[in-house]
Amino acid sequence: MKRLLLVLAAGLMLVALAGAVGLPELAVAQDAPEATDSITVTGVGTVDAVPNEAQMSFGVESRGATARAAVAANADAARRVINALRRAGARELATQYVSVYPVSDETGGVSGYSASNSVSAVTDVADAPGAIDAAVEAGANQISGPGLSSSNAEALYRQALGKAVDEARARAQVLAKAAGRSLGEITAIVESSAGTPQPYYAERAALDAASPIVPGEQETTATISVTFSLR
Repeated sequence: MKRLLLVLAAGLMLVALAGAVGLPELAVAQDAPEATDSITVTGVGTVDAVPNEAQMSFGVESRGATARAAVAANADAARRVINALRRAGARELATQYVSVYPVSDETGGVSGYSASNSVSAVTDVADAPGAIDAAVEAGANQISGPGLSSSNAEALYRQALGKAVDEARARAQVLAKAAGRSLGEITAIVESSAGTPQPYYAERAALDAASPIVPGEQETTATISVTFSLR
């Protein structure tokens, strides 16, 4: 019986040794990934275009002995101005503000009330002088603008973005060549805030017939940051 136990124990030891010899190494050295060189540049693209839309504000102020009288008179005057603008081809009409306030005399007492109503409107640049004349004829006595803009502003901005990428690539190629390297693929593009132009406000329009509106060129700008790999 003792001999049998000794034989079994020896066999188990042989099996254990064989398993230990056949075990794979638990820790295997791995090569660190090669660092990829890159270069990041800024590109700016611009597109010039003549604006074709004009945004203006048309207001009317009315006086009255009481606040109610001033508001009633102003409402009638504002309707006439709005209707005249629509007939002149103005669009996107929107009320900007309505106000009423007391008017003081020299002694500091209330001598009456003033009510105002202002509406914004958009016209083609070519139609802006006619809209001004029509509004004044209808009773508008407060006019400001025009704010000039392009109806295809988004398309202009996309063109500027394309030019910005081209400029970034050109700048990166110069830098890579100077460093004795060649340019690889684009690995990242970050767009800055949109650079669509703010409307340019010309001098306040004179309230006489055929007020001239002369649009100049506007510049739409796009700025991006581009990262290229280097070979």
